[in-house]
Amino acid sequence: MPTILVVDDDLLIRDMLSTAWPRLWPDVTVLTTADGDEALQVLLAQPPDLVVLDIELPGRSSFAVLREIRQISDVPIIILTRRDDEYDQIRGLELGADGYVVKADGIVVLTARIRAVLRRVQRLRGARGTSDLVVGSLTLSPRTQQVAIHGRPVSLTPVEFPLLYHLAANAGRVLPYETLTTRIWGPDATRTAEHLRVIVSRVQTKIERVGGPRCIENERGLGYRLVPPFPIAHQPSAED
Repeated sequence: MPTILVVDDDLLIRDMLSTAWPRLWPDVTVLTTADGDEALQVLLAQPPDLVVLDIELPGRSSFAVLREIRQISDVPIIILTRRDDEYDQIRGLELGADGYVVKADGIVVLTARIRAVLRRVQRLRGARGTSDLVVGSLTLSPRTQQVAIHGRPVSLTPVEFPLLYHLAANAGRVLPYETLTTRIWGPDATRTAEHLRVIVSRVQTKIERVGGPRCIENERGLGYRLVPPFPIAHQPSAED
């Protein structure tokens, strides 16, 4: 039974989702909070399966809350916006959000997006049984969604992991932008090459942070590929 945490200062939104979701989705549990500080407390006390975060919270910036959540959890996060503002979308993705929904799209669209994210997370965990995918110094575990480079763990979000997994499963082969956006967000998601670039950049930064090489190449106008054989990163010596 999935548990969804809704973070929104609008009481009408919180009440609507708390009332409507159990009717549309009988086995769901809905937790609600009006601000970021309380959301972080709930997240630690009763970890949800997904967070819906209003991008216009009063007081502490929603982006600051998003950043703090990502420091302690890889829970899927969908940002909720009042307008179709690409800046908010890109900023949210840069900080670790897994998707966004415009409030005007309505509860049915929001519910469908949430279910799609949860299905992809579950499907990926069961991908190719429980066998790890190993490419050079890179190891990915679909069952646990854990990643390691030279045995050192790399923490990826539920939208970052499928990107790296699909690239690793097709190492050396260019995957078109459309293929990657579909595999990450689903066939109905309205994501652009810019949204995808943000996720690639986040993954690359995390890989480099633990000593991995710059391994994801952009074939301009075509797509991305993981460069085989994902060589061993240079280990500094005493003379370096």
